[in-house]
Amino acid sequence: MGSSEMCRDLAGEVEKLLKTSNSYLRKKAALCAVHVIRKVPELMEMFLPATKNLLSEKNHGVLHTSVVLLTEMCERSPDMLAHFRKLVPQLVRILKNLIMSGYSPEHDVSGISDPFLQVRILRLLRILGKNDDDSSEAMNDILAQVATNTETSKNVGNAILYETVLTIMDIKSESGLRVLAINILGRFLLNNDKNIRYVALTSLLKTVQTDHNAVQRHRSTIVDCLKDLDVSIKRRAMELSFALVNGNNIRGMMKELLYFLDSCDPEFKADCASGVFLAAEKYAPSKRWHIDTIMRVLTTAGSYVRDDSVPNLIQLITNSVEMHAYTVQRLYKALLDDISQQPLVQVASWCIGEYGDLLVSGQCEEEEPIQVTEDEVLDVLEGLLVSNLSTPVTRGYSLTAIMKLSTRFSSVNRIKKVVSIYGSSIDVELQQRAVEYNALFKKYDHMRPALLERMPIMEKTASNGPTEIVQTNGIPSMTAYNKNGLKIDFTFERANPNPNIAVITIHATNSTEAEMTDFVFQAAVPKTFQLQLLSPSSNVVPALNQGTVTQVIRVLNPQKQQLRMRIKLTYTHKGSAVQDLAEVNNFPPQSWQ
Repeated sequence: MGSSEMCRDLAGEVEKLLKTSNSYLRKKAALCAVHVIRKVPELMEMFLPATKNLLSEKNHGVLHTSVVLLTEMCERSPDMLAHFRKLVPQLVRILKNLIMSGYSPEHDVSGISDPFLQVRILRLLRILGKNDDDSSEAMNDILAQVATNTETSKNVGNAILYETVLTIMDIKSESGLRVLAINILGRFLLNNDKNIRYVALTSLLKTVQTDHNAVQRHRSTIVDCLKDLDVSIKRRAMELSFALVNGNNIRGMMKELLYFLDSCDPEFKADCASGVFLAAEKYAPSKRWHIDTIMRVLTTAGSYVRDDSVPNLIQLITNSVEMHAYTVQRLYKALLDDISQQPLVQVASWCIGEYGDLLVSGQCEEEEPIQVTEDEVLDVLEGLLVSNLSTPVTRGYSLTAIMKLSTRFSSVNRIKKVVSIYGSSIDVELQQRAVEYNALFKKYDHMRPALLERMPIMEKTASNGPTEIVQTNGIPSMTAYNKNGLKIDFTFERANPNPNIAVITIHATNSTEAEMTDFVFQAAVPKTFQLQLLSPSSNVVPALNQGTVTQVIRVLNPQKQQLRMRIKLTYTHKGSAVQDLAEVNNFPPQSWQ
């Protein structure tokens, strides 16, 4: 409760009490020193001489508060961190005595000697060993001993093991020790306690990029967590499963994830569908497998997929020339089964318009060709035009498909009649298309075959994820946030094939002396926009501008309105949780016009 002024006045008395012979007073003085340092960090050096003998204490209470004090000083000052690294051997000895000591009723908790002190020492070792080879090497052996000798039947032991794992992962530990830590997390996944399973999945997700092969060994256990009843565990398991996908396991992992997509709650479907699309694009073993996988997603979760999934699949199909007959046949059969999934219906309509001649000719070699007539195909497309399930966009796809078939089918008179009917549609977009198509039949009939010929192969010049990204010269970058050492810059790109999507990349940097951990960037836009936040490159913003966290935002702006955004930033800095809100209204006009 003491103010900073009170802390300044009493710091000298607290420092004296740290040297008193009364162990109870020393314990309280150490805790008070922690508070003084938090309130007035510049008084830290006053307590430096008193810390010299604190780790020689026999009293566990004093030892515990001393470790808390040293931790606070190390977290707040790089100079203190460098100074206290020489204490690593002493901390290692204390920890070794704790795990090797016999039963002590005064300190025993569920058969473990003073777990609270062990956890505190492990946290301090983690800070001292980070980015330091010598300190890390000095603590490798004791960390291995703790990891192998700690009893796991009770939560007390699991708490110590979890801190040990975090320490191993944060310091420059040996590869064998990191494998041991990941195996501990793998055992946690089998624990009956859902909280332990959750922290294990979260920790594995943080380490999967650096220790990919070690985490892969627990793939089957991770996939089993997709069936967990707990929503948080299922989400973490889904994220980790996608992080484990590679060229070697793509078929097996996609089988499991597609099964999860079929049965999961609606809140998971959008993220799961997105993950499947990205993984399939990156690791697809063949074009047929890629097309089949995306069609399966559209069939089971079509209403949850992103806006760019339709043009992306169309591009994939267009470029897979040898698969045209197979794809149009599969999509035609899918339409006969279900027309409720609008993205699937849109892709199917487009394909039938492009490759309807292949459908009726029965040229499919990949599977048993179906026998279908021109009238049956037109019946299906006309059915889409009048269906209550069809959106205006879907009706546009269907009308265009029917028009394209005027150069591929012989039923031209029927097609003319359908097009002319929609020339008086109450849907302005559909009416405009019909009027233009009618003009093609009359005034520009000689140009119709050339205008409606098959689309050429679509070349990708540069890609970022599933959407082609085109660098646009003329959109300047901007600083969206700059406060307390955290700076957020925005850079801009345009997405093809939809120019209404602005692709914004955030670049987060940290100019302070301490890193910012648990960094989360969130954004919201007005209802006339649609926003999608992709995963960040990291959740730690390095200190002293030594690294950048990037994250991609896609904003759909169909009405070309001025872009406005509210951002929320949360992170942990020097042990304190920070949260801030900001409005961003100064977007360059080129980013939204």
